[in-house]
Amino acid sequence: MDSERPQRRNEPVVTPDPKDTNGGHRDDVAVRKIANRLKRAQGQLAAVITAVETGADCRDVVTQLAAVSSALDRAGFAIVSTAMRQCITDEPADRKDAARSSLTVEELEKLFLTLA
Repeated sequence: MDSERPQRRNEPVVTPDPKDTNGGHRDDVAVRKIANRLKRAQGQLAAVITAVETGADCRDVVTQLAAVSSALDRAGFAIVSTAMRQCITDEPADRKDAARSSLTVEELEKLFLTLA
């Protein structure tokens, strides 16, 4: 993660749709993998905070911070790729619902590029 990249707080967050249009079942595998990545990042961030508070060696802090950044990047890419797969495979019966619930290709591209 580039330290000079500005934080984008007002941008939309894409989360995996809890229902799969093929039978209405959760995509448990994708959700579990994303949640595990985020939990791993949470644990790594806790280690960074502890290291800073205890005055750990700068190299150790930076190494841990890089691990957190990488874990968050991977989670973000997983979230966007899950949304892309769903948008490609979803075929809503009602076009009005499709317009409200689906992301456009442009919106997906924008979300993907915010992670770059």
